[in-house]
Amino acid sequence: MTHARRRISKAVIPAAGLGTRFLPATKATPKEMLPVVDKPAIQYVVEEAVQAGLTDVLMITGRNKRPLEDHFDRNYELEEALRRKGDASRLARVQESSNLGTMHYVRQGDPKGLGHAVLCAAPHVGDEPFAVLLGDDLIDARDPLLSRMVDIQRHSGGSVIALLEVDPSQIHLYGCAAVKPTDAEDVVEVTGLVEKPDPAEAPSNYAVIGRYVLDPAIFDVLRETPPGRGGEIQLTDALQALAAEPGLGGPVHGVVFKGRRYDTGDRGDYLRAIVRLACEREDLGPDFRAWLRRYVTEEM
Repeated sequence: MTHARRRISKAVIPAAGLGTRFLPATKATPKEMLPVVDKPAIQYVVEEAVQAGLTDVLMITGRNKRPLEDHFDRNYELEEALRRKGDASRLARVQESSNLGTMHYVRQGDPKGLGHAVLCAAPHVGDEPFAVLLGDDLIDARDPLLSRMVDIQRHSGGSVIALLEVDPSQIHLYGCAAVKPTDAEDVVEVTGLVEKPDPAEAPSNYAVIGRYVLDPAIFDVLRETPPGRGGEIQLTDALQALAAEPGLGGPVHGVVFKGRRYDTGDRGDYLRAIVRLACEREDLGPDFRAWLRRYVTEEM
């Protein structure tokens, strides 16, 4: 049974990872709290969910993730200090994160993979379709991806995943989708999925990136999904089961994304994301771009 016409209001953000690629910075600081210019990466993700109309946000956390909760909570002492200084601009920015949506938190406990993290959301989500946003992928607000995915899910039912065409040599870094076209140019039907395939065996160069709109049937499938690659319960494996048998929870479609995406899970891409976003800021961009030109032409 699918829920194609039910309004989606819930977003799930898995945030229990250890952030080992950013050690030692993430030894005591959650990787999701690393700043991208002057906001933590996780705030961009929550803002994206809210802008798509998903104001009920469940974050799947783990040990040492308390700063995530604190960031989206009120800080009365700081707010009062800024109020006394008459610093209305910074006060508004501090309050912004605590006014985004209704935040909920649950701990994953054992790190058993993305599929297990999503399964932790089952009691909160219930029998409603819902979105999953991975914190390592930042989608530029000017290129709305999630809202398009929500529209496709409401129209077609089932589940919808975000796809990105990558160089075939890079497909081993991603989940990979076998697809066939539909009447919509940016939408494909997903007929199969494989996690991080060898490039020679990949069914396509369509990589799965960190946005999903899922039918609640995914929970029953995940409960029966054995550990896969890396000894973890893979969301890709559960989606493969749905794609192979649409009767389990409707079809699986993919939205092919061609907009701006920033991968903050990779150190190099994290730095590039900061540079790109800083260059485009009205308050920082002009001076920063001028410095960057001088640095590249004169100092390198």
